[in-house]
Order: sequence, then structure tokens, then C-alpha cells
Amino acid sequence: MSQLLFLLSPARSDGRRAQMLARAGAEFPLAVRLRTAGLPLGEAFAFMSGLYFRGKLAYARAFARAHAGTGIHVIAPGFGLLDPDHEVRVADLQRMGEVGVSPDSEGYRGPLERDAAQLAAGLAADDRVVLLGSIATDKYFGILEGRLGERLVFPRDFVGRGDMSRGGLMLRCAAEGRELETVPVAGAIRRGPRPPRLEPLRRHRASLARG
Repeated sequence: MSQLLFLLSPARSDGRRAQMLARAGAEFPLAVRLRTAGLPLGEAFAFMSGLYFRGKLAYARAFARAHAGTGIHVIAPGFGLLDPDHEVRVADLQRMGEVGVSPDSEGYRGPLERDAAQLAAGLAADDRVVLLGSIATDKYFGILEGRLGERLVFPRDFVGRGDMSRGGLMLRCAAEGRELETVPVAGAIRRGPRPPRLEPLRRHRASLARG
């Protein structure tokens, strides 16, 4: 069986919701868990990013095929690639927030190149790695393509969509069991016209129920 693995771009670890989650006096359950027992990275990023990361994680969990583990790798600035179930603490999120997500940042680039090379070493020729993240800049694909080559692909329907539109699309596809067509990142057209807006999720679910 060929593997279908996923690379998920990170949530902002220096944004307002990240600061809410890591605030020492925060008393909502997620913040208390982060300070005490720790939180799975996927759960922390889903809170910090909202719809976009929830869509990425739901889609990846629905379609990943791996010989071992979840088959899902989250780009964690300063750490490289982490499993979404990897537990993080306040200090981990603070460290991520201090690392610039830029190809010019060695603190970001070095660990990501290291882990991408390790991932590539375990891949067969027919395995594919799907990048769920921005394709319009070099901050992800510019680093990953050098290690993964033509095995690095992305959903064609991402072209022209913003973060929230991509997140909504992935949530719909995960719920419907519908995989998006992917194309190799190498040589792909990564910018294009904005597609029509998605139908609101609530209305979309209602139409599915009627169908």
C-alpha cells in the first residue's frame, strides 16, 4: 500500500488567540490543561487558528494512509515536524512564537529541513506527501520541495483560495469522504483567480441531509 502523508502548516503562535491560551491567569479549560498536563499540538493549533487548522486536521485524519503512526506531520516553528498528538506546554508555544516563519530564519529552516529529509528517507517512489498550507509563497514549499521533490503535492482547489475558504473546503470534504485532486508542487501554477465562495457550512449540511 502506498502512503498518503500530510504536512500541515502551523497556526500563529504569537497571535492574539495564542496569547489568550498561554496567559498565566487564564481559567478556561484549554488554558488550564496547557499549563498543567499539556495539550496535543493539534488541539492547541486548532484553538489558535480556528476554522483553517480544524479543516486541515480533519481532512488529514480522514485520508492519511501510513505504514506507522498517524501519517500527519505539523510544521512547528523551531521544532521541525511534530505529530498532531504530540503534547506541548506553554514554553513550547512561546518558543514557536519567537521563531519567524521565513525561509531566511535558520531557527525555522534548519529543523524543518532536518525533519523533511528524515521523512523523505522513509518514502517509496509511489508515496505522496500532501502539503496543506499556503502555496503562494516559499515559506513552506520552497524548503520542502528540495527534500521531497515530485512526491510533494497539494490540492489543486487551493489555488486562489484564502485561509478560511481552504479550511471550509477541507471540513466539507472530510465530512463527505471526498478526496481533493492533488498535483505536484514542482512546476505547478500556484496563483490564480479566486473561485466562487463556498456555501455556508450550515446550509451545506442541510442540503446534504435533504439529498
